[in-house]
Amino acid sequence: MKTTSDNVVDEVRRRLTEVGGRTSQDLGLGRIVGQILVYLYLREAQTSLDQIGHDLGLSKAAVSIAARQLENLGLLRRAWKKGDRKTYYRTADDIASALQQGLLAFVAQKIQAVACELDNVNGKLEEVVKDANASSETQFVYSRVQRAKVLRDRLSSLLDNPILKFFIKS
Repeated sequence: MKTTSDNVVDEVRRRLTEVGGRTSQDLGLGRIVGQILVYLYLREAQTSLDQIGHDLGLSKAAVSIAARQLENLGLLRRAWKKGDRKTYYRTADDIASALQQGLLAFVAQKIQAVACELDNVNGKLEEVVKDANASSETQFVYSRVQRAKVLRDRLSSLLDNPILKFFIKS
C-alpha cells in the first residue's frame, strides 16, 4: 500500500516529467527525449527500456530511439545487470556538466545546419543581386542574409570561446 509520501513523490515525478517533455519539445529535441531524461534523473536505480516505456505509456521503440539520442548527447549511460539480457539506463554521473555539454553540442549542430543553408542561399542571391535589374525585394533579402551570416559568425565565435568552454567544464 502506498503511503502519502509515495503518492506525493509519484505526483512530483509525473509533473516534472511532463515539464521536461514540454521543455525538450520547445528546444526541438522532441517531447519523449525530455520525458525520459527527467524520468531517469528522478529515479534512484537504473531502469530498463521496458519499464520506462510502461511507466511513461510509450512504445519500446520510441523509448529506445530517444534513449540512444540522450546517450549520444552524453546525458544517459547504459548499465547491465548480471544474468539479465535487458539494457538498463541511468543518467550521466555529472548530469549538469553533461547537460551543458550536450546542449552546447546541440546548439552548435543547429548553427552549423543554418550556416550551410545560409551559404547555399547566399550563393544563389549573389548571382541575381549582381543584375542591375534586381528588385528592391531581392536587395532586401540579400542584405538580411548577409546580416544573418554576421550573426551566425558571432554566435559561432561565442560558442568556440575558450572562456565559455572553461566555465561550462567547471
